[in-house]
Amino acid sequence: MHVLHTRVDTRSDGFRANREQNLAAIDKLQQLLARARAGGGEKYVARHVKRGKLLPRERVDLLLDRDSPFLEVAPLAGCHEGGIVPGGSIVAGVGWVNGVPCAISASDATVQGGAVNPWGLARGTRLAEIGWENELPEVHLIESAGADLPRQAELFVPGGGGFRHITRRSARQLPTVALVFGSCTAGGAYIPGMSDYVVMVEEQAYMYLAGPPLVKMATGEVVDDEALGGAAMHSRVSGVSDWLARDERHAIALGRQIVGSLGWEGRGPGPHGRGEEPLYDPEELLGIASADVKVPFDVREVIARVVDGSAFLEFKPAYGSTLVCGWAEIGGYRIGILGNNGVLFAESANKGAQFVELCNQSHTPLLFLQNITGFMVGRQAEESGIIKAGAKMINAVSNSTVPAITLMIGGSYGAGNYAMMGRAYRPRFLFSWPNHKIAVMGPEQLAGVLDLVKREAAARKGEAVDEQQLAMMKQMLAGKVELESTCWSSTGRLWDDGVIDPRDTRDVLILALRTVHTAPVEGTQAYGTFRH
Repeated sequence: MHVLHTRVDTRSDGFRANREQNLAAIDKLQQLLARARAGGGEKYVARHVKRGKLLPRERVDLLLDRDSPFLEVAPLAGCHEGGIVPGGSIVAGVGWVNGVPCAISASDATVQGGAVNPWGLARGTRLAEIGWENELPEVHLIESAGADLPRQAELFVPGGGGFRHITRRSARQLPTVALVFGSCTAGGAYIPGMSDYVVMVEEQAYMYLAGPPLVKMATGEVVDDEALGGAAMHSRVSGVSDWLARDERHAIALGRQIVGSLGWEGRGPGPHGRGEEPLYDPEELLGIASADVKVPFDVREVIARVVDGSAFLEFKPAYGSTLVCGWAEIGGYRIGILGNNGVLFAESANKGAQFVELCNQSHTPLLFLQNITGFMVGRQAEESGIIKAGAKMINAVSNSTVPAITLMIGGSYGAGNYAMMGRAYRPRFLFSWPNHKIAVMGPEQLAGVLDLVKREAAARKGEAVDEQQLAMMKQMLAGKVELESTCWSSTGRLWDDGVIDPRDTRDVLILALRTVHTAPVEGTQAYGTFRH
C-alpha cells in the first residue's frame, strides 16, 4: 500500500484557528457529558448512595473486564431539549465481559426512580439494534419505576417493542441477562421476565406488575413489597429469578459468571494486520478539521491520522476526484474507505458505486467519512446524468450487506447524506465530530430559496413584495435551520451514536470494528436495477 504524505502546515493561521475553535467545541462536549453523567443531581445521587446502592456507572464498571473499554452509545440523547436529562436516564453501550462483547444498559434510579422517558426508550432501542445486528449478548442492570407516566402517550405503544425484541433474541439464540438491583414495576418487570437469565439482589430488588398501593386499590389486598415481589419470593416461590444475590457486587459477579459460561465466540473474521499506529499525530486533526464547514480540507489528511501505518491503497485516484476511495487497515481490520473531497459529480458517484460493489465482493467492511454539500446541480450536471449516477450510488449503498461505519467530519447536506451512508441507511455505527452540521441545505441557501419563491409568487399575483416581512421570515428561517443543524441537535435526536473528540477517532473506530466483527461479514452481489 501507498503511505500517505501529509501537506499540513501546523503553523498556519488556518490550522491554529481550527484548533482553537474545535477545542472550544470539545469543551462544550465535555460539559454536556458531565451533565449527563451527573444523573438526577447531587441531592438524588447522595440519597441513592446513602441507601448503600452503587451508581449505574459503578455497576457497569464492575461488570466490565478490568481496564477494558466501554463504547457508550448516544450519551447525549435528548440534549437538545432543556427539560430532559441528557442521556435519557440510562447508561448504554458496548463493553467486554469475560472477553465477550456485550450490549449493556443500566437504569439510573437517581432520575425519577429510573422511570423510562422517551429519550431513554430511544437510546435503549438503538442499543438493541446494535446488539441484534452485531449478534451480541445483552446485559441489563435494572432499577426502574417503569414508564414516566406523564409521558405515557409517547411511551406505551413503542415501549412494547422492547419485550418483543428480547423474546426474538432468545429465539435467535442471542442471550439476555437481567441483573435486578431495585424496584421493577409494571413494564419494568417484563424486561427480566422476558430475559434468559435473571439475578435479583436480596432485600433490595422487587419485581411486580403492580405495587402494594395499586394492589390495594384493585383488589383490597394489603401486602408489602417483600411479600408481593421481593427477591427471596421470586427466587424461592415464583421462580422468576434464577439466582438470589447477597448484595449488588455479588449480583454483578454472578452476571460475569453467566456471560463467561455462555461459551460465546464471535463468528466474524479477526484482524489481518498488526495494527501499527499512524505515522502522524492524531492531535493534528483538531487543526485539520474546518470549524467552518464551508471551508474544505483534504480527507486524505484525516485518513493518514486514522489508518494503520498511514497506508492507503487509493482506488481510481485520477477519476472522480471529489470522492476519495481506497483500502486500508484500522487496528488490523481491513476496511474500504469512502471520503468526500467536495461536491459529488456523476463521475464521483459512479466511482463510489463501483467501490461499494468491490468491497461487497471481497467481504470488506466500509467506512464513510462524510463532509458533503450534496450532488452537483445545474444544466451541465443534469446533462451528465447526475440523477442516474446518484441513484446508482444510493442503490449500491442501500443494498450493501457488509458492515458500514459512518463518521461525520464536516457538513452533511441533501442527498449527499444518503449516498454517504447517513443514518437512514442503517450503518452499524455513526459518530460525529463537534464541527458537524447537517440539514437539507445550508441556512443561507434555504433563506435564498425562500426569497426566490416569495418573489416569484408575488410577481404572478402582480403584487409588491413586503421587503420587511420577507427579511424577517428569512432571518427566522436561517436562525432555526442553523440551530437545528448543529451536532448537538442531531446527537440529541439520535441521528448519530455520539459526538466524539476527533483525537479519539481511531480508538472509537477500532472498538466499532471489534464489535461488528462479532457477527459474520458477508457481502452481496444482489442490487436493484442500475440505470445506465
